[in-house]
Amino acid sequence: MPELPDVTVYVEHVRERILGRTLARLQLLSPFVLRSVDPPAQAFAGLAATGCSRLGKRVVLEFEDEHFAVIHLMIAGRLHWKAPGAKLPRKSTLLAFHFDDGLLSLTEAGSKRRASLHLVRGREALAAHDPGGLDVFSLGPAAFAEHMRARNHTLKRALTDPRILDGIGNAYSDEILHRAKLSPVKLTSRLDDEELERLLQACQDGLREWTELLREHYAGRFPEKVTAFRPEMAVHGKYGEPCPVCGDPVQRIVYASRETNYCPTCQTGGKLLADRSLSRLLAKDWPRSLEELEAYKAERRVER
Repeated sequence: MPELPDVTVYVEHVRERILGRTLARLQLLSPFVLRSVDPPAQAFAGLAATGCSRLGKRVVLEFEDEHFAVIHLMIAGRLHWKAPGAKLPRKSTLLAFHFDDGLLSLTEAGSKRRASLHLVRGREALAAHDPGGLDVFSLGPAAFAEHMRARNHTLKRALTDPRILDGIGNAYSDEILHRAKLSPVKLTSRLDDEELERLLQACQDGLREWTELLREHYAGRFPEKVTAFRPEMAVHGKYGEPCPVCGDPVQRIVYASRETNYCPTCQTGGKLLADRSLSRLLAKDWPRSLEELEAYKAERRVER
């Protein structure tokens, strides 16, 4: 799912292309993408675009008369900028905003339709789509500590809950926790002041650096291939690969369709975190350290 750095870069590129342009029509190619009925899509035709902004992980297209189009990309939704009259792939395209000099389309890979569009009128209606998470760049150490300790969650959950923090998801939470040298399953109530200050710094520095990296990567061209897995990442999507800090293999926790990647040496004092899919199977034989894990793998190779 595109997160704060990705959505920020999307917003900058969309704003550059649509600001001051009049929308000729809003084309809905999938009936399931539109999740609201008032105002209707036809009401946006003829309105000039006044801006584009980020609301959590949502992209908001702003038009005259306080008309807003709120796009939630979810996991597989992606934006594209095409020439006027360009042919749209019917199977994957959900909608298109047609301007005089180009069109902005939304596609979604796969068969599940999770991406959404809400059309709203007025800033009060727009505010209803804000999950409420706080912007880490607006928080100092004391405010951040108070906010994080207000709920007792694991760090992974606290970072990715849009009601707690703004715009952080599965990918960048892995990177932030690795940078902060903190376990993804440590409870927020058990963090001391130094750990919380380290976490805040990792959030701010990590998100800022990734945003700049993406800006440089997509300079002069629309960000067509946004992905949660990038070669520059330290641990996210790097299961089994060496940690760039210590060289030990990156490990993972798999739950449902979500995977958390971490380095035991850098983040958990060498302890392996229980992976539900394996720890239930191995029960008491679950390895507690990298050494035990390697010994277990060696035994399995011999048995085969």
